[in-house]
Amino acid sequence: MVFTHDTEVALQAAATLANSGLEPDTLQTVADLDELFTSFGYTGRHDRTRAELEAVRELRPRLYDLLTADRDDAVELVNRMLAEARALPRLVRHNDWDWHLHAVADDAPLATRFLVETAMAMVDVIRADEMSRLGVCADDDCRGVVLDLSRNRSRRFCSTACGNRNAVAAYRARQSTPG
Repeated sequence: MVFTHDTEVALQAAATLANSGLEPDTLQTVADLDELFTSFGYTGRHDRTRAELEAVRELRPRLYDLLTADRDDAVELVNRMLAEARALPRLVRHNDWDWHLHAVADDAPLATRFLVETAMAMVDVIRADEMSRLGVCADDDCRGVVLDLSRNRSRRFCSTACGNRNAVAAYRARQSTPG
């Protein structure tokens, strides 16, 4: 594990959320938001309304900018996000999760919690000087966020689809080249 479990999950959720704004948009319905909430183990307030969905959708460009920023710019963005939310870190334990950090109340709007949890996770990334764990997809036709939590830092594509598409293209290029 590169980071603590809560940091890794928050980064995975943020990358998923940021990438959901790319084509095809994968966060269009309240049910889509429910799936995101559940799949990353979020707890606390979840209104399940169109207004909440729109507030979360509006975060996507900010998260994308943060996850693809250089280290110094990321520091500025993180500090702004934490100040905006008046984040006050505290240790909590719930469900199957041992002690970990929350920085806003459980009844804060979901969009605020997504933003702050991402910012808190990025604090760990920045402090560990691990910004190279974040990047943009190597597929020429994609600009998705890549989160590389592998030991050998080998992840280049944001999704299996992009990786497969490039593998097929490389295979076809090799086959068409005379031997």
